[in-house]
Amino acid sequence: MKYIFRKPIIKFKAYCSSLRDNRIFNPYSLRVKLTSILTALVFITIFAIWIFNRTFLVDYYLHSKMNTLGKTFDEIGAIYKDNKISESELIQIERICENRNLSIYVITDKFIVEYPPSENSEKVLSRIDFLIKNYIFNSKQGAIKSTADYTIYKSYDQHIGSNYVDLFGTIENGHIVYLRTNLESMQESVVIANKFLAYVGIMSVIIGTLIMFYVSKRFTKPIHQLAGIAKKMSDLDFDIKYDVIGHDEIGELGCSINSLSEKLEKTISELKSANNELLSDIQNKTQIDEMRKDFLSNVSHELKTPIALIQGYAEGLKDNVNEDEESREFYCDVIIDEAKKMNTMVQKLISLNKLEFGGNQVNIERFDVVALIKTVLNSTEILFQQKDVILHFEEYNPIYVWADEYLVEEVLTNYISNALNHVDGEKIIEIKLIQEQDVVRIAVFNTGANIPEEELDKIWVKFYKVDKARTREYGGSGIGLSIVKAIMDSLNRECGVMNRETGVEFWFELDTKMN
Repeated sequence: MKYIFRKPIIKFKAYCSSLRDNRIFNPYSLRVKLTSILTALVFITIFAIWIFNRTFLVDYYLHSKMNTLGKTFDEIGAIYKDNKISESELIQIERICENRNLSIYVITDKFIVEYPPSENSEKVLSRIDFLIKNYIFNSKQGAIKSTADYTIYKSYDQHIGSNYVDLFGTIENGHIVYLRTNLESMQESVVIANKFLAYVGIMSVIIGTLIMFYVSKRFTKPIHQLAGIAKKMSDLDFDIKYDVIGHDEIGELGCSINSLSEKLEKTISELKSANNELLSDIQNKTQIDEMRKDFLSNVSHELKTPIALIQGYAEGLKDNVNEDEESREFYCDVIIDEAKKMNTMVQKLISLNKLEFGGNQVNIERFDVVALIKTVLNSTEILFQQKDVILHFEEYNPIYVWADEYLVEEVLTNYISNALNHVDGEKIIEIKLIQEQDVVRIAVFNTGANIPEEELDKIWVKFYKVDKARTREYGGSGIGLSIVKAIMDSLNRECGVMNRETGVEFWFELDTKMN
């Protein structure tokens, strides 16, 4: 038997869990508060109506009955104005009795009951006499309403145990009019009305609570959506926006949230950009400081040896260390050579500084790079012969590129000079041109030792030397490749280096079409 109800119980528990997870029954929820307030208002309203009914409905009913009796008295007076009544008027009086739940008695001045016609006069007169003696003139009973024509009394019939309202009055023709209505039916009606109102009130509170609970979702759902959007905004997620449907206060709040989201996104984006610029400026400043320190250290190191040589040989000349002419000539040649090296290094540093800080004008023009390579090779032909280097350079048709011809010549000169200084083994230098779509790659290869892989990226740094002893031997300053890198950056093109099986290849690229 327990397995029959197991699934429904599990489903009910899951439903309750989902409601709890959705915070529907959260006592601090606006939905619960709104429903509770509206339920309390409905309950208080219905309870107040019930109290008013129970307290004042009897008095109101009594007041209404007195007005009805007075109105009926006036209508009877109008009917009996001519002392004679017709059949239709009798029917009218009968209708009044039935519709208003009244007993009507009309008595002539001779104490004859004229209405109702079938009533026994003695019996009616005996009843009236009993009422007058026991209620109307009883000191404990009093009139509840009195006018010039009639008086209304509230009486209690001990014989049958009922409350009545009686009217005694005299109309214009002298007839006595006696009207009576029972209050017991009214009190019973009040009790029934109050019970019915209590039942209706309880049902109204229950149904109203359920309706308000679900209707309130219409108000709380957009608030939950706005809360979710606000939470995402706190996590710097500004993609979600509130779908504004109405023009009420929630719609205005949704518009404000959307506007706030856009402004925050824009402001944070600007702040990030400003922060990135600031970080970049800080990094640049740090880099510049490091470069300045390195520059001073490297320059001082590079100039220390030639200055020491110049100073030493100059002092030797001054002190006449060697009196023969040949020695003095040697001393002077050393001084001139070292001074020339220092001048060359200073000129390269000036050129590099202009390139790095944008002080050098870049003039883009169209020229034949093959012809430029031939010109550079012709000017360095003697160096190839002195070092017994074999040059491989095929004949190419003219290849026109867009660049600064002077700067490209500087790159070629540095590459070829670097290849001549490091060529070894078979002593072969090869220059190749490789065309790829709108770009031509110029590669300068020399046989010899490879560059260690971990140092390939460092060779472009100023004053960096892979082999310091050999660099000093051929008079290198470690600036040439830095100049190449700066030139290619100013032309917005790429350059690089790679190890081959038998040597090292340096390359750079140029545009064959104007961008």
